[in-house]
Amino acid sequence: MKWTEIPSGQTNGAFQRLMVSLGEQAEVAVTRINTEPTFVERLAEYAINGCIVPNASHDGAREIMGKNFFGIPEAMKHFGVNPTRRQLAILSEIPFTPEELMMCKDTHILVAVFPLSICDLRSKVANNTKTLFYKQDWYDNQTFANDKGETSWRLILKTPVVNSTNKNWEEQQPLITSDEEVPTAQMMVYTIIGHYLNTGERLFENVYVRTSSLDSGGFHVLVGYFDGKGLIVYNDWGSSRFSDLGLSVARK
Repeated sequence: MKWTEIPSGQTNGAFQRLMVSLGEQAEVAVTRINTEPTFVERLAEYAINGCIVPNASHDGAREIMGKNFFGIPEAMKHFGVNPTRRQLAILSEIPFTPEELMMCKDTHILVAVFPLSICDLRSKVANNTKTLFYKQDWYDNQTFANDKGETSWRLILKTPVVNSTNKNWEEQQPLITSDEEVPTAQMMVYTIIGHYLNTGERLFENVYVRTSSLDSGGFHVLVGYFDGKGLIVYNDWGSSRFSDLGLSVARK
């Protein structure tokens, strides 16, 4: 329920109790609330999640990754996520070292992925003024499109793997290093849409990338061509070779 839908007596009472608890430091808090957006987001996150806040390492990761960071506050803001204690515990530690993040800060996006299926995501952004999903219904009842995935941190490559176009699925596999894996369609759609809502940057605007997901016919699921008409979710048997079809990867 939005705060505008809560009876004014309840909101006024809550605000007064907060101010009383701040004592003589109330002015400091009010000033920060009015001038520091990040402080407000962290304060809201603290209140919503039962006084559980992200580990301090999140701030360090955010500083390293810059705009290529989509964390818990971003998921709450853009996807309406209300994290559970268990999800916050899972995400409390980022499983990548600062050195790894420094190496990937310009090429990857560090994403806090919550269990939202492709169909969930499409529904959540349906009222956005921008067209975020191409008009398709072929995958509405597909298992891959209703797979919510798992709560986790992911480092998703922002572009197709180098030299992965004009190759079929089998030819693309040797391009994956031992510390990489092909992400699911859910991870890719979550990252592409979330990153756009957070930064305005379109990923895979003129190219498709294969994912590890399969449709009911055993075809690999592709995502891409995220232009003004919206993100396209397509499929391919795996034997095709096209100049605009590459491979997506994420660091393990």
